[in-house]
Amino acid sequence: MMKISILCVGKVKEAFYREAVGEYAKRLGKYCKFEILEVADEKTPDQASAAEELLIKEREAKRLLAKISEDMYVCTLEIPGGKYSSEGFAGLIGQAAVRGKSHIAFVIGGSLGLHESVCRRADCAVSFSDMTFPHQLMRVILCEQIYRAFRILNGEPYHK
Repeated sequence: MMKISILCVGKVKEAFYREAVGEYAKRLGKYCKFEILEVADEKTPDQASAAEELLIKEREAKRLLAKISEDMYVCTLEIPGGKYSSEGFAGLIGQAAVRGKSHIAFVIGGSLGLHESVCRRADCAVSFSDMTFPHQLMRVILCEQIYRAFRILNGEPYHK
């Protein structure tokens, strides 16, 4: 059975986001081994300098990279990443499995985004929009799209 991990910076604070993620995690149990791995976020001071922001992203990157194993197929969520339809995203997951990758990790950065070291480790980069979303909401959107992808891959009905 395929394993899907979401690696993310920070915890989900709002209960309604946690409930939505929990619902999709429960649904995904039918299709894959699913887990969410959180690493601590860094506090970003108001009006942080570019150097301070880079240091924060480097610290978060070290924590993320420590959770990434060699056997993982890593997809970072980045605004400049590739854009997919739901069917195309399902194909991305399906193709990883065809290539012998049984563990896919999706990586969501913190409020400042991902450090380039994490982006370099990625096998693919995915963009859900040119817009910026709160990383907590992005977790819900990603879970829903992974669930939708498995429905598509299994020939099951899904809302279009």
